[in-house]
Amino acid sequence: MNILILSAGTRNKVVQYFKQTIGGNGRVIATDMSEYAPAVYEADGFYQVPRITEPRYIEIIIDICKKEKIRGVLSLIDPELSLLASHIKDFEAIGVTVIGSSYELCERALDKMEMHSWLERNGYPCAKSYVNKEDFYHDMEEGKISFPVFVKPVRGSASIAISKVFDRETIDHLFAHNENLMIQEFLDGQEIGADVYIDMISGETVSIFAKKKLAMRAGETDKAVSFKDDRLFDLIERFVAESGWRGQIDIDIFDVNGTYYISEVNPRFGGGYPHAYECGCNHMDLIKNNLNGHVNEKRIGIYEENVYMMKYNEVMIKRF
Repeated sequence: MNILILSAGTRNKVVQYFKQTIGGNGRVIATDMSEYAPAVYEADGFYQVPRITEPRYIEIIIDICKKEKIRGVLSLIDPELSLLASHIKDFEAIGVTVIGSSYELCERALDKMEMHSWLERNGYPCAKSYVNKEDFYHDMEEGKISFPVFVKPVRGSASIAISKVFDRETIDHLFAHNENLMIQEFLDGQEIGADVYIDMISGETVSIFAKKKLAMRAGETDKAVSFKDDRLFDLIERFVAESGWRGQIDIDIFDVNGTYYISEVNPRFGGGYPHAYECGCNHMDLIKNNLNGHVNEKRIGIYEENVYMMKYNEVMIKRF
């Protein structure tokens, strides 16, 4: 079984875990637009490819799949998820499974207002959000929301261009000089990350790993501790079932005074996934089972609690 990991970047651990899981029964191939992406050198093979916006990009990836006899393909960056999902039929035609959710869900995950609208419409607690600043000012005058708030791009990832704002003047300035912004309520609570795997055959949530985030850096979890809560697991299972996600997803959640608020979903392996793997949630194995046509057994919350993850910098040296 050969796996293709697109836009591998610095996700060395993800590549390593796939290699450990597949063992001698297949190869892990990686791609990136840069030859200086360290994760690609962990793989069994590496292709340098163009930017995902190039017209022939998908054609190039499909050619790699044919050459390497790839069984499953996945991406590790948000902008590529919708692109892959929109070409599911093209990959299926050559016997390759796109490991991920539908195009509609990938787009919903990218569009924070669309995600907010879905959550609100379906009765999930979520942060108040606005694309019209005048609507925000009206609710502020009504006492429904107050500063500070976050101003962020409606479509974005990795916490890029997010500002914590404490006054009206700053909001006016940001909206005057940028397009497609939104205002989002500041949730003052414990931030939580959940690494979730939804069986690609049965559609059932089969694994959930939860961690309390202790420190963040560049939009990713830098330090965290594992914990369990059946009430949270039930919420995630309901959310997944009503949404229709597939494969690996990463959910951002806030615990505000005992109420869980779903914030965002990344339909891919998140930067904090190694924490889940090292605590016993081997989602690479679940992917392997699905690609072999097997439905995974449900094992929610089967992992070690009170295990701390602390990221640190490592260096790769290559001589070209």
